Amino acid sequence: MGSKLFMDRQRFDQFFTSLQTQGYEIIGPTVLDGAVVYTHLDSANELPSGWTDEQDGGTYRLSRRTDDALFGYSVAPQSWKKFLFLPTLQLWEANRTSTGFQISGPHPDVHKRAFLGVRACEIKAMQIQDRILVHGPYPDTVYAQLRQNALIVAVQCRKAGGTCFCVSMDAGPRITGGFDILLTEVIRPGRHYFLVERGSERGARLLEDLLFQPASAEEEAEEDRIVQETAAKMGRVLDQTDIKGMLYRNYEHPRWREVSQRCLTCTNCTLVCPTCFCANIEDVTDLTGERVERWRRWDSCFALDHSYLHGGCVRCSGTSRYRQWMTHKLATWIDQFGTSGCVGCGRCITWCPVGIDITEETSAIRNGGDASTVLFGKKGA
Repeated sequence: MGSKLFMDRQRFDQFFTSLQTQGYEIIGPTVLDGAVVYTHLDSANELPSGWTDEQDGGTYRLSRRTDDALFGYSVAPQSWKKFLFLPTLQLWEANRTSTGFQISGPHPDVHKRAFLGVRACEIKAMQIQDRILVHGPYPDTVYAQLRQNALIVAVQCRKAGGTCFCVSMDAGPRITGGFDILLTEVIRPGRHYFLVERGSERGARLLEDLLFQPASAEEEAEEDRIVQETAAKMGRVLDQTDIKGMLYRNYEHPRWREVSQRCLTCTNCTLVCPTCFCANIEDVTDLTGERVERWRRWDSCFALDHSYLHGGCVRCSGTSRYRQWMTHKLATWIDQFGTSGCVGCGRCITWCPVGIDITEETSAIRNGGDASTVLFGKKGA
């Protein structure tokens, strides 16, 4: 929506305060308990200035940068899913009356929130969930409302993590859409500033009163340099060539059993994944029978009970559950929703306690060829 604007570091604080003045609760990154996490922010001083992260399989560490970058990390352990597809949600409650039961809920959340620091892979993840939870056959009205009220203040990635592979998934690192305001943080000798781009009418209105000056051609060129450098430093690669067909042909590949010997079925990968949306429904009543509540809580296909039907579970082995997760994420998701379920953020690799790597497992199955004659022959495999 027009050329980029220039905002120096000092005026960033003014921009932050302006969002609050416009009634937005700001959710953004800060350092807490040894990690960069997304949470409520009261001040720009809470941003992780001068911090970066080091990520690899089963490894996450914070370390100091040599500059004061506010967004000099890759991706946080959490995703924005936490604030849209809520971990715990009361679907309804019913209270006994003299004539029966009165049912109410869920209660609407009308708060405006600004998501500050959203990366390209995370925007792609939101768009994937939008397709399912907003535009799908069974819309999630709570998700849709929270999504509509969320202002997306995106930031171009200036650092690729050791487990990132968004380039392979066509999900980044360059942000080209899906934002209201886009920031590019630039740090050069003696200079620290932001390029600002308007992505929606809502974003443009928020920037009107700040009177930013247009960026020069030289300043705008820094965005291309930053994005290209980030793209060249991806920590991982995932070959998507015929990935759906390749996985469909290898349901009985011996690699599934090999990886399941390491997998703890701890559910970490699904909980940190920005697109997974498995949930469980739980009914709760009080002892008097006067009140009943129905709750939705995050669940995981790695949980034994998740595939339980009357008479037993469908996927009883760790082998079958790992295969279900990876094949669904990279293959059957395409049939269901018209897109891959993976955006290459690398969280599932970083936060796996034993460092299982989805890119490594995919490569091993691809390079090992088809194994349609190998049969496990055990219940749940």
